[in-house]
Formats: sequence, structure tokens, C-alpha cells
Amino acid sequence: MTLIIGVLGATIILVLFIVEQSHKISNDSLFYDVGNFVGSVLLVVYAYLLSSVPFFILNLVWAAFSLKDIFVDLKKK
Repeated sequence: MTLIIGVLGATIILVLFIVEQSHKISNDSLFYDVGNFVGSVLLVVYAYLLSSVPFFILNLVWAAFSLKDIFVDLKKK
């Protein structure tokens, strides 16, 4: 189950990155920010389960910035 959580989180973030780089979505869209938040939260859980402090901190910061961007996106609407 741990591996599934990690693979799912990484896949979400990587797919969003590829789609954004191909200019199919904007990096300031709500969809992009929610996807990054979900992916990074899954990776926070994965890092916690592995007791990987650096990976935990990295993804916790990623999740925090994604959450901030979600609120910015919602304020724009």
C-alpha cells in the first residue's frame, strides 16, 4: 500500500508537470494547483511512512504552497 501511495502521488505531479510544459493547462489554474496539492499530500504520507524526513519536508512545503495557490485561484473567481 505504501508503494501505491508514493507512485500515485508522484504520477499526479509528473503528469501535471508534463501537461503544463506542453501548454495544455496553465500553472496558475485551479486544476493544476489542486492536483499538485493532492499529489504532494500523498507524497507527504509516503515520506512519513518511510520515515524520510527530507522528502517529508520537501513535500510538506510543496503542499503548503499549492494550498496557498488554491486559495488565490478561488479568490480570483
